[in-house]
Amino acid sequence: MTRFAILLGGDAHRTPELDAQLSGSRVLAADSGMRHAATLELVPELWVGDFDSAPDELLRQYSDIPREIYPPNKDKTDGELAIDLALAAGASQFVLVGAFGGERPDHAFLHMTLALQLAGRGIPVLLTSGAQEGHALLPGTRHEFDYGQGTIFSILAFGELAGLTVEGAKWPLDNVIVPFGSSLTISNEVRGRLCVRLEEGRALLIAHLTTEGVR
Repeated sequence: MTRFAILLGGDAHRTPELDAQLSGSRVLAADSGMRHAATLELVPELWVGDFDSAPDELLRQYSDIPREIYPPNKDKTDGELAIDLALAAGASQFVLVGAFGGERPDHAFLHMTLALQLAGRGIPVLLTSGAQEGHALLPGTRHEFDYGQGTIFSILAFGELAGLTVEGAKWPLDNVIVPFGSSLTISNEVRGRLCVRLEEGRALLIAHLTTEGVR
């Protein structure tokens, strides 16, 4: 499998877990996401975007990185353009670094919907800031997660959920219906081996990781 890491404009904290997740990945940077390259000690093979949010200092620092330049008036975000280029290059899985936080919550929302769309096509996506990470929950699949005891997690629904089962949690659920807009699945805690199964609907699991070891 060919894994691509896309450096996005949200937050990124370096941790040993994130280093391991990025190991062996091909790397693209989307506009201001290039600022994470130094923190993560990565050298992207391509820098993509309209460069409206990359400061001059960053442009000078990485003047040797090849660029794919787009006009500001375009129909896709820089992050989505980078993902499209990676798919054309054979990407079969993604790590979206900087998918959360930052100054653009609308972009963070888009990254979550892109993860759901790609997962539905059989392309695994890890959304991460290093301090939080997200995984798409595919209907009809049992998802298992190896998170430490007490890890806070939420299940974000993008519509009504049906047949949601959560095991290994402080507040387990057994084949429940979750109406759209319900807070039932927000702020749970890992207690054992976390397993989630969803029969119908679209959702993401968001885990809030320890900040110990963050650089």
